[in-house]
Amino acid sequence: MEKRKDYSWKMEKKTTTDAVYRKRFDRHFEELRWLYMELYDNGSMFAELCGQMEQFYAERGKELKALDEKREKDPQWYKQNDMLGMMFYIDNFAGNMKGVEKRLDYIEESNVNYIHLMPFLETPKGRSDGGYAVSDFRKVQESLGTMEDLESLTHACHKKNINVCMDFVMNHTSEDHEWAKRARQGENEYMSRYFFFDSYDIPAEYEKTVPQVFPTTAPGNFTWLPDAGHYVMTSFYPYQWDLNYRNPRVFNEMMYNFLYLANRGLDIIRIDAVPYIWKELYTQCRNLPQVHTIVRLMRIISEIVCPGILLLGEVVMEPEKVVPYFGTVEKPECHMLYNVTTMATTWHTVATRDVGLLKRQIDILSGLPKDYVFLNYLRCHDDIGWGLDYATLAQEGIQECSHKKYINDYFQGFDGSSNSRGELYNADPVTGDARFCGTTASMCGVERAGFEGNETMMDEAIQKDLMLHAYMFMQSGIPVLYSGDEIGQVNDYTYKENPEKADDSRYIHRGAMNWEKAGCRHDKVSVESRIFEGLDRLEKIRKTEKAFVAGADTWTIDTWDKSILCIGRYFEGEKIIGLFNFSEYVRIAWINETDGDYVDLLSGEIIKPIGLTIPANGFYYLKKR
Repeated sequence: MEKRKDYSWKMEKKTTTDAVYRKRFDRHFEELRWLYMELYDNGSMFAELCGQMEQFYAERGKELKALDEKREKDPQWYKQNDMLGMMFYIDNFAGNMKGVEKRLDYIEESNVNYIHLMPFLETPKGRSDGGYAVSDFRKVQESLGTMEDLESLTHACHKKNINVCMDFVMNHTSEDHEWAKRARQGENEYMSRYFFFDSYDIPAEYEKTVPQVFPTTAPGNFTWLPDAGHYVMTSFYPYQWDLNYRNPRVFNEMMYNFLYLANRGLDIIRIDAVPYIWKELYTQCRNLPQVHTIVRLMRIISEIVCPGILLLGEVVMEPEKVVPYFGTVEKPECHMLYNVTTMATTWHTVATRDVGLLKRQIDILSGLPKDYVFLNYLRCHDDIGWGLDYATLAQEGIQECSHKKYINDYFQGFDGSSNSRGELYNADPVTGDARFCGTTASMCGVERAGFEGNETMMDEAIQKDLMLHAYMFMQSGIPVLYSGDEIGQVNDYTYKENPEKADDSRYIHRGAMNWEKAGCRHDKVSVESRIFEGLDRLEKIRKTEKAFVAGADTWTIDTWDKSILCIGRYFEGEKIIGLFNFSEYVRIAWINETDGDYVDLLSGEIIKPIGLTIPANGFYYLKKR
């Protein structure tokens, strides 16, 4: 206790010539110190952290500092209805970072003002896990460019008011990282940055309580290193070594990497695999209290050094485990989180034509504080894990194992009523469990319709694709497209010809951007144009109508038809109702909104929202006049 008192006095005497930084630091100092000392009780390491924070602030460019101050004055800047994201792998989208910079006009034309650059830091070839096995946090993959290219890209994006997001992989490093190499050689300083054990006794105890992330492709949570004579914790793949955040050196150094990357001009930093960061024996090593302490520390550090940065948490879990990562109003953690469960429930709804579970999910989210911002998406770079609310489904006699099989069969096209195409990922032959991979367009039927040359089927597929996007835009939060979805890009099966990718079916929806097809986006009869221009209309409606802001009141309305979802939005006197038919048949929404006439924002037609007929896979955006 005495040590804390002495150290506190020393810090209070610290001065800086920059009044802006000093004000931020002073505002957060007491909590920063308390949380750090509670976690590590190490005054010298805390002093080092504070010194480095000030240094990174000093190195932050003038333009970025000006942007920080602007966003501090308008902390709700990212919650408006003009935010639309797009995520892509740099090489697939445009070859390299310079190529992305040349494609900014296309991004702008797509109404996108937030791009998520999938992992681009240095990773070992053949052991990259799609870029999530980082070997150097301060070096860009050579084929993609340099840190200077990244700064040039973020600068060009800021000129067009486009925000840039990157992944910060903080749970683990590649086995090729300098720390791992030195740990492998037996250097205690670096071994202490990971979880090393000279026998299987303690790993065996961990295995009793810690779930496996990839039980079929990477079973277990530890890997034996014959050359080092030790086991090392590897929650994901054997070449990804878990970092030991019990060691303050690990936390400090990773925060320095975080600030270094922030200073390259990033606007949003996605924290990968957040729940896994802290490990404790005899627990599941998920969602432990110390994880929230670390995320809160990151939030404080960023608010002192680079307050224009947003933290996006990747928490792929059920809602009750996701929401705590927002923190509290007084002590916030992440600015944004992924709406993972709703995404999976959406595709469940497509397969079952029953909106009941989806309605329940939206009702839960509508009851959360309006400060909470979710990123909504139909598809991303990853597989779809069927983490549904099976407790609720069980009340309807639906069992988890049989339901997962039905969904996977449906989206593979094995069900007679399905036009979807895709492949399973990480299928377990013992349990029958599996995840699913495929692009939005292929899952909607565009791939099959194109292959068979069936125009009627293509009309239906495009309609379903647009309906799902319209529904996604109706959700509260920020919608994000996966690159290629804006032109209806289908599955890419060529990954099977690449030995480095053939074993990972997720590459089926990570195909290279087809710029030849993108060039058809204004050809009125093309599939690409019908989807691109259809989305363009929806995106512009969303940006125009203030009821789409994140802070709007949202609710669901009973339609008395299991296939039709109805969502209401209200903000500052304006009301919009969205109706979405998840069935391939014409249905009637038995709603009874008697507060006057509404206008269909797509057709301009005046409509009374009473007993509305909804076309197959059709939708309405109705605004109260």
